[in-house]
Amino acid sequence: MEFCRMARVCEICGKGTTAGRTYAKRGLARRKKGAGVKITGIAKRSFAPNLKKKRVIIDGKVRTVKICTSCLKSGSVVLLKSVVKNPA
Repeated sequence: MEFCRMARVCEICGKGTTAGRTYAKRGLARRKKGAGVKITGIAKRSFAPNLKKKRVIIDGKVRTVKICTSCLKSGSVVLLKSVVKNPA
């Protein structure tokens, strides 16, 4: 398994930031008896993934990785605290 150690990137699936826009609007919608909503400005923004730092077991070794919550939910990795250290 190869890992990319970058900021704001999931080390399991590689999900990173994506670019987008925000739209500033004014006016009342036509369905509410207005003249319509106009776009008054467009600004660039970035969407960041929901990353958490977790201790996981990968190839028999314990590592602290940045992992997105979708990988956590899907069970792509084994969390350290989910492994019982002394079964008995």
